[in-house]
Amino acid sequence: RKNFMFAGSDSGGERAAAMYGLIGSCKLNGINPRTYLEYVLTHIADHKVNRIEELLPWNVAPKLRDKGGPPASTS
Repeated sequence: RKNFMFAGSDSGGERAAAMYGLIGSCKLNGINPRTYLEYVLTHIADHKVNRIEELLPWNVAPKLRDKGGPPASTS
C-alpha cells in the first residue's frame, strides 16, 4: 500500500496497480515481464482493438517461450 502513496493521484495509483497486475501475471505464466512488455508495445499498434485479449500474458506466453528468452524470476 505504501507504494501507492507516491503515485501522484488516484488515476496514477490505478495505472500502477494495473502494471503490477500485468507483471505478476507474467511471472505466473513463466515469462519475463520485460520481454512481454517489449512484445506488446511493438505489436499493439497493428492489433485490432476487438482482439486485444490475444495480447494478455497467458495468450502470449507460448510465443515468448519459443524465443528462448530468460525465464521469469520465481522470487
